[in-house]
Amino acid sequence: MPLNRLSAVLRPSLETLEQEGRRKGHETVVVGILPPQGDRGPRYLLQGYGDKPFIRMNSNSYLGLSRHPALKKAEEEAIEHFGVGPGAVRFISGTYAPHVELEGHLAAFHGREAAMIFSSAYATVLSVVVPLTTDQTVLISDELNHNCIINAVRLARPLEKLIYKHLDLDNLEQALQKAAALGARRVLVITDGVFSMRGSHAPLAEIARLVEQYDERFAENAILIVDDSHGVGAFGATGRGTEEHTAAQADVLIGTLGKAFGVNGGYVVGAADLIAYLRETSPMYIYSNPITPGEAAAAVAALKLVQAPEGQQRLQHLSAMTERFRQGLLSLGYESFPGAHPVVPLLLRDAARTNRLVGFLREQGVLATAIVYPVVPKGEASIRFQISAEHTQRDVDEVLGILQAARAA
Repeated sequence: MPLNRLSAVLRPSLETLEQEGRRKGHETVVVGILPPQGDRGPRYLLQGYGDKPFIRMNSNSYLGLSRHPALKKAEEEAIEHFGVGPGAVRFISGTYAPHVELEGHLAAFHGREAAMIFSSAYATVLSVVVPLTTDQTVLISDELNHNCIINAVRLARPLEKLIYKHLDLDNLEQALQKAAALGARRVLVITDGVFSMRGSHAPLAEIARLVEQYDERFAENAILIVDDSHGVGAFGATGRGTEEHTAAQADVLIGTLGKAFGVNGGYVVGAADLIAYLRETSPMYIYSNPITPGEAAAAVAALKLVQAPEGQQRLQHLSAMTERFRQGLLSLGYESFPGAHPVVPLLLRDAARTNRLVGFLREQGVLATAIVYPVVPKGEASIRFQISAEHTQRDVDEVLGILQAARAA
């Protein structure tokens, strides 16, 4: 059946996105990867560009582990034992030994009683926030939280939903006071650990103290939930994320296996009773397949590697390359948000200028992504550069040289 009438409605919307510079357009297709050579990191080959090599500066693979031999070996061995897919959801056909092993390693890595894994961090957020929300719960969320948190709050049916100004502790306290005045039995304060479009992090120690201060006002506790998907593995002296960087701990911590750890999937860690309850109530755990046994085995290998000397070396190199790139941007006269995380935005504050510079970078062999409204607020159009432990000093300097040429053009 032709969708001619629907298409007539959809097409103008696409045209508007195109005119405003907000349409994402065609996705880049990677067809090959050239391994590191000498003082140069890996290069990527794209469909339609022949043998032209590209430096990738738009990946969440902060530690560069996705092609690491130890991870590949672990996944291949698990595939030989268990096959390539889980077969069904865990409560129906059973779970696999690598899933259980991974959950034990995640709980230990974060110093928690228990952990559970999901198909993605997005699914984790939805499957944590919604089951923990009752009609006597108030949800309090930072205004710049990730889309997964925004949608989790939309799907939940609380007593009230409150948004506080970005990182504004006074405004957060006002929200807590309002929640108490409403007579809520439970309050969930939800924040990103690292705000992925800015590379800045939440002041978790101060937020945790504030939540604890108001805890007695709620019969079922004031609970701090942190989604640290961009922090875990890439931030903190030993890769334990924003909690480590700020010397704080959330009540409920959500992370991902698909960024710094180089694999796939999401997870939550917390108290044993909480995790047991979520296993019974989280829709995307109960009704959706988990990651494959092979992916779970590869994630275990990643966790072990991060805690080994090689992992510490990668973290130190990542930090050094991040600082080199950030200072290089500033010295060229570009604007960025302050921070120490390997997300380093180049703020141009104009969608058209941002898209033009991204096009120039691609012409010069650099993969970077324009971030424009509504992904970021109006006036904050930027290029989100993401540093990886795979980047070398030569790579960083090469990209800075291209950005210098762009300013002179």
